[in-house]
Amino acid sequence: MNQHSRRQVFKATGGVAATVAVAGGLSACVNDSSKTEDAEPETVAKDKVPVGSGVVAGSYVVVQPTKGDFKAYTAVCPHQGCLVRTITEEEIVCPCHSSGFSTQDGAKLYGPANDGLKKAKVADNGDSLQVGPLEG
Repeated sequence: MNQHSRRQVFKATGGVAATVAVAGGLSACVNDSSKTEDAEPETVAKDKVPVGSGVVAGSYVVVQPTKGDFKAYTAVCPHQGCLVRTITEEEIVCPCHSSGFSTQDGAKLYGPANDGLKKAKVADNGDSLQVGPLEG
């Protein structure tokens, strides 16, 4: 095989590898709302949910905007199905495309998501919370 042919083979296989890598990367961002709709309820210890912030518990995000006021939403971003990760006093942020949602009601604040986070049921069990399924 001459050098010209090797370059052509290298380019051809490199192109295929790049296509596979890109396709594989995109599959991680495909919207899959079943991650929460079919999710089992989660039990979360109240003392693990900081006041003015929150935690991701499985397919749910649980927040405590003010002391004793617990709220929960799907942790699955409605944009392309990534799990939200960063939680502050005012917002829940998806790391994939930077959509932000309100800790007060799950509403979209900014970013490419078209909708807010769906609300999940929260039942107080003393020292813990039973979170899920989604409301409505």
